[in-house]
Amino acid sequence: MIRHHPDQNMLLEYAAGNLPWAVGLAVSAHLQLCPQCRQQRDNLNRVGGQLLEHGEPQPIADDALQRLFGRIEHGEEQPAPQVQEAAKVDPPVKDPALTNLPKVIGKLVSNSWPLKWKRVSPALKMSRLKTGQDRYEVSFHRIGAGGRTAEHDHRGQEIVLVLHGSFSDADGVYTPGDFLVREPGEVHRPIATQDRECLCLSVLEAPVAVTGVIGWLVNPFLSFRPS
Repeated sequence: MIRHHPDQNMLLEYAAGNLPWAVGLAVSAHLQLCPQCRQQRDNLNRVGGQLLEHGEPQPIADDALQRLFGRIEHGEEQPAPQVQEAAKVDPPVKDPALTNLPKVIGKLVSNSWPLKWKRVSPALKMSRLKTGQDRYEVSFHRIGAGGRTAEHDHRGQEIVLVLHGSFSDADGVYTPGDFLVREPGEVHRPIATQDRECLCLSVLEAPVAVTGVIGWLVNPFLSFRPS
């Protein structure tokens, strides 16, 4: 059962198309797993359609389109990147953590295949996904069964979507489909359950900062590479 969801404001911004691309990606993946949030999204879309239908038309300047093209040409207005249909690859069916992914995540896996896993700590591996944007780092984080990650703080917003297995921290237990938002200054230490490994999609606005006595040693080497 999914217990953690995007809040109403985030769903509203998603329905309006106002979220940063990578954040919208995580919300889209959650919606593919969560009937409750899909219903809320549909309700918001209906309300928005009614407002547009009954709202007063607003005049725009004659040169509005020309000015928009000028902003795009000078790099002031960039269209949101899109997940392209990738060439077919052999699906990683031998990896149980990567089966039955939300379709929008499956496309990213195809675009990034073969995945390159990096050992971050004895319990944690990560693999960056290619998204074509340069603001957020989008990656898989994989915690071994019973594994504990280092306690860490957040320098920017972090969004986590649980895809396989489960983990816990001081605030609760999170299972597939759960959607978490961590804001700068929040500290936690994810711990995977003993019975299976945990795979999460992570959307990071800035690198995390390990707390405790080893933080000053490892933090300068923590990389952050949107791609």
